[in-house]
Formats: sequence, C-alpha cells, structure tokens
Amino acid sequence: MAVMTVIEAVRDAIREEMQRDSKVFVLGEDVGQRGGVFLATQGLIDEFGPSRVLDTPLAESSIMGIALGAAFRGLRPIPEVEFADFVWPTVNQLIGEAARTCYGTNGAVPVPLVVRIPYGGGIRGGLFHSQNVETHFFHTPGLKVVAPATPFDAKGLLKSAVRDNNPVVFLEHKKTYRLVRGDVPEGDYTIPLGIADVKRQGTDVTIVSYGLTLHYCLEAAEQISREGVSVEVVDLRTLTPLDTETVLESIKKTGKLLIVHEDNITGGVGAEIAALVAEQAFEYLDGPISRLCGPDIPTMPFALNLEEAYMPDTKKVVQALRKLAAY
Repeated sequence: MAVMTVIEAVRDAIREEMQRDSKVFVLGEDVGQRGGVFLATQGLIDEFGPSRVLDTPLAESSIMGIALGAAFRGLRPIPEVEFADFVWPTVNQLIGEAARTCYGTNGAVPVPLVVRIPYGGGIRGGLFHSQNVETHFFHTPGLKVVAPATPFDAKGLLKSAVRDNNPVVFLEHKKTYRLVRGDVPEGDYTIPLGIADVKRQGTDVTIVSYGLTLHYCLEAAEQISREGVSVEVVDLRTLTPLDTETVLESIKKTGKLLIVHEDNITGGVGAEIAALVAEQAFEYLDGPISRLCGPDIPTMPFALNLEEAYMPDTKKVVQALRKLAAY
C-alpha cells in the first residue's frame, strides 16, 4: 500500500493506463508542459511525448470534438475540462452525440471516451470556478457518470472508465485533490462502475452521498455515534449507473434516509434517490426522506460567508441527523 492524495491517484491511473494501452492519450488545455492546472498530468509528456499528451487551444468544443472523433476511430482519449464551469461548450458533443452514438448504431460504434472534470466549491472559486454539473449528465441516458471521494476509489474507478467502451463523465471534486489522503494498493487494480460502497456500517439512519460531502457525512456519523445514533454511510461512487440495490438494502435495515450532496436540491441526484426509495421501499421507512443539498441559486458565491452558507458541512449533517433520528 502507498498513501496518496486524490490527485496523485488520478495521475497514477492515467499513467498506468497509458503504459498498458498505446491507444490511450490525454488532451486539454495546459495538460502537457504545465501538467494541467491541478497538475493531474504532470510528467506525462516527458514519458509519452506530445503525440499522446496534447496541449490544445482554449476551446472546449474543439477538445471534445477531437476526442469524440478519436474515440470513433478506436482510440481511447481522456480529454480534460479545466473546470466544470467550462464544460458547457461541449454539451452538443457529449450529450447530443457521444451519449447517442452506440444506441443509434445498434452497438456498431462504441465511444471509449473519459471526460475528466474538476468540479465543486469550497475553494473560494467564485461564480465561474465552483459549479456542480453532475445532474446534467446524470439525466442523460448513454453516459456513465462517476464521482469518487477517496484516492482508492479515484484510481480504481478511473482505470475502469478508461477500459469501458462507453462515454464516461469522470467528476473529481477539486477540494478533495490534496485534502483527502488514503491507502492505494500498489500494482494494477480496478473498481467496477455502478457499484456503491458502504463506507460505514450502521443501524439507525442511512446517509447516501458522494464526492466531497461523503467526508462530512463520515465525520458527522462519528460525532453523532457518541449520542447513541448509529449511522450507515453509503458512498454512491458511480451516479450512472446507480447502484439501487445497495441503497435499498441499507434503507430496509435502518428505516431512515438522509441524502447529502453539494449540487442544487431541485432535480438533483438526491431527488432521484428519494423517488426510488419512496417507490420501492416505502413500507420500510420510519421517518421522512430528508435531503441536505445546495440551495437553488444560480451558482456558488465568492464571499467566504456566503460560500459557507451554501456548502453542506459536518455541522449541518449532524443537525439533519439529529432531526431525522428523533422520529
């Protein structure tokens, strides 16, 4: 085992997949000599050269168009979007084309494409460097959407995504990049897409989360355990396909559900989970399905106090757990 940060685990996964398969290449703004804005691709151009580590112009639509064409021709591109806030020019290529191609060709044209997208707030990024974009892709059939929270999961899931023949949106929360450290096995390993992970066993309340907020949920579960409340924490890891079985099994055990995510509350991933549980596990519920999510405002504020008001955190999760446990 080696102790790594999330960004180190991402870099290792890319390097190992490029070593394993000559069809894998990366492209994006500043991914070459600079090593990416967060240094996720640092050193790769020295090892693999500019033909497999492509610095591109500041033009996200062309980055995704090139990647999509390469995937159509049998290559395995890993395009990077520097910040989630800049993904919108790629929507036609991703949602309009990549998501539809395999279905539209009756499986004749696979799209082995992994789009790496740093997302989320909590870093004083302000309006145009803090957005959460998962719902737009989560809603789109034909795309797989992954949102790891730990170095172990980031590496194993990214390697699986690169080997997948479907387009994958791989979301990396920026605040976890160097804040979160953990054990990562040495050597090759993968984690299957579409499998959630129970990060903490419990009997009284289930929390379902992903990304940065998963860590706040674990801290809150530890704190409230001192008050006699046993909390099970489910890390979705993959948003699409959603591991409904793990979520439902946890609800059947605990009878109470709190969903926590940073994205806006209306129409978010949590809304779909709430509908799923209401439809398929209603008879097991001993309290209302609860959500702790970002508010419905256009984007993340820059002012520190407003950003803190927007973001879920450990204290807010504890308060929500106390309220739910009281039922």
